[in-house]
Amino acid sequence: MDIIFLEQLRADTVIGIYDWERGIRQPVLVDLELGVNLDRCARSDKIADTLDYKKVSRRVVEFVEGSQFHLVEALACALAKLLQEEFGVSWLRLRINKPGALRRSHGVGVVLERGRRE
Repeated sequence: MDIIFLEQLRADTVIGIYDWERGIRQPVLVDLELGVNLDRCARSDKIADTLDYKKVSRRVVEFVEGSQFHLVEALACALAKLLQEEFGVSWLRLRINKPGALRRSHGVGVVLERGRRE
């Protein structure tokens, strides 16, 4: 299995459990690893034969910025489902970081994996 990765996609969204968080937009950073087979595009050298990471990044930002979740965990699960359904990836690893969520911490978040690595 080959992997296409995207690091630290930034999106501003409504996320959090406290009342003050529900009225503001906060940044989240998204890291993705997406399992693909690159043999076909390696032979053709055409974008149509691979996972277009520009389209993926646009869709991720659009989804995150258009959503409202209380928990980073819920956002991560919903985003993973969207990526599998819309882009047909058989395996993915997703990391969402909510920077500044805790004092004395650069960020907090979750990492999840979905699908099977071949």
